[in-house]
Amino acid sequence: MKNVKKTDPEIYKLLVDEEARERDVLEMIPSENYTSTAVRETLSSVLTNKYSEGYPKKRYYQGNKIADNVEIIAQERAKKLFGVEHVNVQPYSGSPANTAVYFALLEPLKDKIMGLELSFGGHLTHGAKVSFAGKYFKTVPYTLDKNGYLDFKQIEKLAIAQKPKIIVCGFTAYPRIVEFEKFAKIANKIGAYLLADISHIAGLIAGGAHPSPVKYAHIIMTTTHKTLRGPRGAMLMITQKGLEKDPELANKIDKAVFPGLQGGPHDNQTAAIAVALLEASKPEFRKYAKQVVANTKVLAEQLTKKYGFSLVSGGTDNHLLLIDLTSKNANGAIAAFALEVANIIVNKNAVPYDKMPPFYPSGIRLGTPAITTRGLKENDMKKVAEWINEVIEEVADKKLPSVKEERSVYFKEVKKDLLKNKKLLKIQKEVRTFISKFPMP
Repeated sequence: MKNVKKTDPEIYKLLVDEEARERDVLEMIPSENYTSTAVRETLSSVLTNKYSEGYPKKRYYQGNKIADNVEIIAQERAKKLFGVEHVNVQPYSGSPANTAVYFALLEPLKDKIMGLELSFGGHLTHGAKVSFAGKYFKTVPYTLDKNGYLDFKQIEKLAIAQKPKIIVCGFTAYPRIVEFEKFAKIANKIGAYLLADISHIAGLIAGGAHPSPVKYAHIIMTTTHKTLRGPRGAMLMITQKGLEKDPELANKIDKAVFPGLQGGPHDNQTAAIAVALLEASKPEFRKYAKQVVANTKVLAEQLTKKYGFSLVSGGTDNHLLLIDLTSKNANGAIAAFALEVANIIVNKNAVPYDKMPPFYPSGIRLGTPAITTRGLKENDMKKVAEWINEVIEEVADKKLPSVKEERSVYFKEVKKDLLKNKKLLKIQKEVRTFISKFPMP
């Protein structure tokens, strides 16, 4: 980065600091990962200079012969990898992609979206009242049962009563296999579109470590980072089932992306997606996807059986764990901060039927995609579980005040103390030494 250093030393230093941070931590936020050097090089290529409004062979600007070929390659690789009929690789990210589906198929303020309630592990764009989805469309939230599993009897009953036009299956904090076939039966019964948001599990699906929704969903949306290990971006995929329901479905989606919501695609991003899709088609990636799940299962077993942690649904089938810290007398916000001090990066997260407010939830969410990319295996999870337990023990019994204003003051004081906590600083040093044996891409 010698040119950045020369042009903008301030930003250069921050980039160097961020690289050091990523290198020295156990990165365990399940939606984060490390891209390959090839993906990063492509992302910073000269394609960032080009405007390509429109679609391949039908652009509004000249000079797009190469950009056309790049986008076609990305489309074809996605179609082959996921086994779908049509792919749009232009969405800037997952939220605009879901927006495009809704704007293509729904009438604002009239039609309904049915998705998992945000506080139960859904996404903002699946119908949360604070997002555009909840402001522009009617929403029908479903929840999990008391054991942390999808309650299909409740979902079916709700769908029949409310008749949403789109049912969204896909989650941000659901640690179990998504049973797409059961969602499809419900959608078919009421004539709804089934949108599978596989953003979190796309890499697991591509690597054969999670069942695919292709036979069941009409539309599949995925981001291209997370378990897929590509750049930030998204894809909208139309299945054969989708085209059978609506022969114009692909055209409607494409028009909603452009010119409906976006101008020119980011060609450097499209090229980087193409590189990531090629990487995901390799045998090594299948090994990676299976290792992610194997690591998560061992981590779950260690945390529950050895250290007595309570996991939502009791365990995991995929890349993430959702830990309810109530039984440990710990708070998710305080725990996440303490873990960061110890160089273990997770995120605070609500748990089903959480009694705490969103900014101070009862749980933490963590996963193994990034540390598996670094090369950690099952035996390493035992040490990771030990560190997590030691950190949580340090923050147990730190009770947040019930008064909102007092909570904020208390939290600031707790953070000051944790930054000086000798046990956490000792673990931080151990983590830094440990992870240095596993090179960052």
